[in-house]
Amino acid sequence: MTTDTQSSRTVVEKFLERLGRQDPDGIQELFSQDIDWHVPGSGALPWTGRRTRREEIAPYFSTMWQYFAPGESKVVLERFIVDGSDVVLLAVFTHTAAPTGKRFTTPVAMHLTIEDGRIGRMHLYEDTLTVAEAFDAG
Repeated sequence: MTTDTQSSRTVVEKFLERLGRQDPDGIQELFSQDIDWHVPGSGALPWTGRRTRREEIAPYFSTMWQYFAPGESKVVLERFIVDGSDVVLLAVFTHTAAPTGKRFTTPVAMHLTIEDGRIGRMHLYEDTLTVAEAFDAG
């Protein structure tokens, strides 16, 4: 079954809203049971890597968020591109690494695919060297 542009937009708007309020369980329920998830990066950063099951999503966010200094993150969404089941988000993330106190900024592209009202794919593209260096993991 294909997904139309408006349905895809609606699912990703829910994703962004739940992401903004740091609701890991709410985010997780938007995903298909079987997923194609990839966040590249240093193996020293426990939130990077591949995920294949919905139940891995909430722990991903709970783990990652504890590494960012509370109240020190900023996300600027620059583009929200939807074409059928494909959604691409272009943004700039600024965070402070809690363990080191280093502030970093990285451009980000996120590719999501929506099928049957759920997110089945999420690939994140960012400056992994900048992130690793902020955490002294580079």
